[in-house]
Amino acid sequence: MESVVTNIVAISFAMVVVLCAWKIVNTVWVRPKKLEKLLKNQGFKGNKYKFLFGDMKEVSMMFQQSKSKSKHINIDDGDEVLSHVVAFPRRSLQIHGRNYITWIGWNPRVSIMDPELNKELLTKINDFTKTKTNPFILLIATGLVTLEGDQWVKHRKLINPAFHVEKLKNMVPAFHLSCSEMLGKWEMLIPTNGSCELDVWPYFQALTSDVISRTAFGSSYKEGIRIFELIREQSVHANDAIQSFYIPGSRFLPTKRNRRMKAIDKEVKVSIRSIIDKKLKAMKAGEGTYDDLLGIMLESNMKEVEQHQNKTHGMTINEVIEECKLFYFAGQETTSSLLVWTMVLLSRHEEWQSRAREEVFNVLGDKDIDADRLNHLKVVNMIFYEVLRLYPPVLGLAREAHKDITLGGYSLPSGTQIGLPIMLIHYDEQLWDSDAKKFNPDRFSEGISNATKNKLIYFPFGWGPRICIGQNFALLEAKIVLAMILKRFTFDFSPSYVHAPISILTLQPQYGAHLILRKL
Repeated sequence: MESVVTNIVAISFAMVVVLCAWKIVNTVWVRPKKLEKLLKNQGFKGNKYKFLFGDMKEVSMMFQQSKSKSKHINIDDGDEVLSHVVAFPRRSLQIHGRNYITWIGWNPRVSIMDPELNKELLTKINDFTKTKTNPFILLIATGLVTLEGDQWVKHRKLINPAFHVEKLKNMVPAFHLSCSEMLGKWEMLIPTNGSCELDVWPYFQALTSDVISRTAFGSSYKEGIRIFELIREQSVHANDAIQSFYIPGSRFLPTKRNRRMKAIDKEVKVSIRSIIDKKLKAMKAGEGTYDDLLGIMLESNMKEVEQHQNKTHGMTINEVIEECKLFYFAGQETTSSLLVWTMVLLSRHEEWQSRAREEVFNVLGDKDIDADRLNHLKVVNMIFYEVLRLYPPVLGLAREAHKDITLGGYSLPSGTQIGLPIMLIHYDEQLWDSDAKKFNPDRFSEGISNATKNKLIYFPFGWGPRICIGQNFALLEAKIVLAMILKRFTFDFSPSYVHAPISILTLQPQYGAHLILRKL
């Protein structure tokens, strides 16, 4: 009897081992090869699937090569910029055509350059969900950028009031104050009738951090500086992690990077929890104002809970913390990226700098800056649209088929990833005409719809129901900052400026932005 039981246990164990082995083999070889054949039969081309790693070794190698290059990238050569910033996707486009496959480990990602298919992709958010986020990215922030379904709907509803146009208008004085402090530092560095070389990049990072501190949390940059430093460091670690192949469960290994990222996450959460507790205490005591993003969000959350008499209709404190982490990261990174590339491109195209300055003086004069007058800065808007086209903060988006589905004429099995290569689409001459790789704000003189011929070929902040909730916040802040700079300074390239855009989650100047500033 005992031997029978032993045999049954042994057989059962062997079956479990065989099933587990088959599942692993199916995941990393059988299924990828089936998908490869299915996709290639539909016209998608790409490298052959390489066991386990797919294209990730090559992606990482090309990124490191671009990062290590010390040569100056020709700012006027769009092809050279693309080769430096999006080396692997651009090469895939050149070799394999407009619908190509990239192997993210054992998962195929099909990239599509067709505007109509991309519109369908970004509209049907229940069929095409966000791709599973690399666990290392989740340590920076989750919230709206990662949520799906009812959870996303709930959070979007509760956060929307904080970004209402009227609420943003109330933040103009905070934008103005933060920028005035930065420009005051610049003026102290420039001698009378003289000039000064300045790396404006760290100043913009500090400025946008200060703005987020004031508008999101009712504090200042000095109070939140530790959080910004930590999130910036976390971004570098996360970017390094996603450039290499992710092995499931590897984030739990006690490596130096993993330990540091977890320590950063813990410290950031503790700091933000302290800010939230202070805000809740003040709100309950009827003290202070609620016109910062955190106060508006907490008030919206409490009203929702009271209305339904059910806490599940609101966000938990942990969920609020994650949304605050997102405020800190996205609010700072996106606007600083837009501002620095605007200064760089206006240094190269001084005629547009002059046109923008003339408009600012004509529209604003010596009057106080307010949101209504800012709406009349047409040339400034055109410049921002063109900067965002050529240097979008995020280089691409990705979605995943939630079920077996048809997109256009393509049959995509459940789990297939679909890439939207924003920067490649923004530079594409078939979609934008022959000057697509050139800086030409005039293309937006009649608005975005006219420039794009009503096609989805321009989406620096995403598009559709999941468009970036902070888009208007970022553009309003950038408009105020640029207007204030143009009224006080002229600027052009320093001889030490090196043009080397690099993506560290957002598009940044690898060697800073060294410009020559002169007082007007």
